[in-house]
Formats: sequence, C-alpha cells, structure tokens
Amino acid sequence: MIPDADAPAPALRIREQRRRRLLLLALATALLASLTPIVGKHLVGLAHQPLTGIDHIGALCLVALHLIVAPVHEGLHLLVGAGVVYAIADRAHAWWRARRVLAPLPQQPPMPGDPFALACETAGVPSRHVCIVDGLPVPAFTAGWLRPVIYVARALGDGPAALPREQLAAVLAHEGSHRTRRDPLRLFALRALSKALFWLPGLSALTDDVADEAEIRADDAAIRVVDRLSLASALVALGRWDTARSGVPAMTMGVGFVRPDLLDRRVRRLAGADAVLGSRLSRGSVASAACLVALAWTSGLVDVHGLAHPATASAVEAHCHHLHGSPWGHLFCRAGVAGPVLPATGTDCPHRFHP
Repeated sequence: MIPDADAPAPALRIREQRRRRLLLLALATALLASLTPIVGKHLVGLAHQPLTGIDHIGALCLVALHLIVAPVHEGLHLLVGAGVVYAIADRAHAWWRARRVLAPLPQQPPMPGDPFALACETAGVPSRHVCIVDGLPVPAFTAGWLRPVIYVARALGDGPAALPREQLAAVLAHEGSHRTRRDPLRLFALRALSKALFWLPGLSALTDDVADEAEIRADDAAIRVVDRLSLASALVALGRWDTARSGVPAMTMGVGFVRPDLLDRRVRRLAGADAVLGSRLSRGSVASAACLVALAWTSGLVDVHGLAHPATASAVEAHCHHLHGSPWGHLFCRAGVAGPVLPATGTDCPHRFHP
C-alpha cells in the first residue's frame, strides 16, 4: 500500500529541486553563450571596437585570426537564420498534426452528473476547461497557449477502459496543474528554441528534461487534491495505452498525461521510494556544445577586430605582407620574436597598423 505521508521522500524532493535549478541555469547559459557572440554586436551597437588597432596578442596574429574565423562567424549567422525557419516550420507542422487528429473527432464538455463532471468537481478543475473527445488516441493532454484546454478521451469515463472516479479525478488534477502553470506555452517556446538552435548539441535533451520536470510538478500538484494511490494507479492503467498507433505523440499536441519513458520514476516517487533522476543529456553532447560555443565566442570577438583597411583583397594584401599566402602560415608569426618593432632585415611578420 502506498504510504500516506512523506511521499515523495524529502531527500528526493531536495534532489529534484536542485535538478530544476540546474536545468534552468543550463538552459540560460546555453542560450546566452550561443547567441551573444552572434547577435550581441548588432543588438547593442558597440560604439568602439576594443581590438581595433591591435595586430598581435603575444605571438598570435589577430589579422590572420580575423581572416580565418570571419567565415565561421558568417556561417553562424546563416545557421541561426536557418534555425528560425526550421523552428517555425516544425511548430507549424506540430500544430497542423494536432488539428488534423482532433478536427474529425466528436467533442463536447462534461455534462452535469456524468463521470467527467463528477471527477472535475473532485479534482477542483472547472468543467468549462475540459473537453471530452470520442476516439482520442491518447488518454489526456493539455494544449493551448493563452487559454489552455484539457482534452480527455471519452474512454476514460465510459466503456471497458473507464477509470474509477478517483483515478479520473487524479488525471484531471494533473492536467489542471499543466493548465494553471501554462506548461503548453512554456514547453512550446522551449521546443521552438531548441529547433532554432538545432546546431547546438544537447539543447533538445535539456528541453526534454524540463518537460520531465513539468510532469513531476504536475504530479505533486495533483496529490494535493487526490490521494497518491489514485494517481499512481491511473498512471499504471494508462501506461498500457498504445499511443504510437495515432502517429501523433501527446507531447506534439501539448503536455500529455502519460510519458512511457518517465512512468517508472513517477510511480516510484508516488510510492515514497527513491527514484533515479536520469537525464537525456550525454557527456558527448556537452563536450560538443562547449567546443561550438567556444568557436562562436572566438568568431564573435574576432569580428569586432577592425582591420586597418577595408576588407578587400587589395587592402588585405597591403596590410598583410604575406601576399597570396594562407593566414594559417602566419597565425603565430611573432613566436620567439622580442620587441614591438622588428628591424627591416628581420623575419617577423611585418604588420603595421595604419589609422
């Protein structure tokens, strides 16, 4: 029997709260670190360029670095533009798929005295926010940005798969939390960002982790109005639904009640047992993202380095005396050379700043 107190365990709650803070920090860091070097200069409108007039930092030749990294910076701009287009297309497709599934299905609000109306009363969810759908391929989900609606399969209250009143109330209380917190809008925005920054490894996995935590918080909200046994039993019962046959995952349409990959954790914590806080984020994706962010920042910093002449072939040749040579060949052209100015007979890269 599921205990009546201390579920989830206090230690587990502390770990979950720490995890949520880390997820938010990781998302904010990823967004700022990836976008700031790409668009920061254009948004802020820097009045000065701190590297202008400096040709070398130690042995490193900034002119050569500028020539090497400039195409990377331009490529990142193209990736961001392509990502925005991809995000718009992906979210539009998700909306279209949801509409295509829901449009032909009969829908109606709960009727006074029916199982759904009684469950709404038990769960504390206004029935006007609930829509009963015949033939819904998923048990329940919440969708909508400004005015979210809870969609529930009629089979949950009528037929051989019907849930007892307390379990149906648990489902509605869970979805009611999603509606109150506007999880569909928040997760829609996060998924759009992960698509727009598709080139940044791990961002999609972070978004999925945030979606997992939204389910956990909705469970915690639900057990304030229904008992944990009812919610856990509803999870187990609805976990058997074959949602794959619909071709439209619940998370595509909004925030769904059942996530098979999260089922074990949710049931275990409702039982007061310890649960593994797994993550979809891998070490490889973190390392790849760190390399890409470092490249983005390098390209952004070098982008504010103004060459002494306009960036034309003749001007570069005038400033950089390695005519028609690869900038890789003089990237560290001051290595081993002492003094800011080399005699005319020296072998140092003869860069000169011309204001």
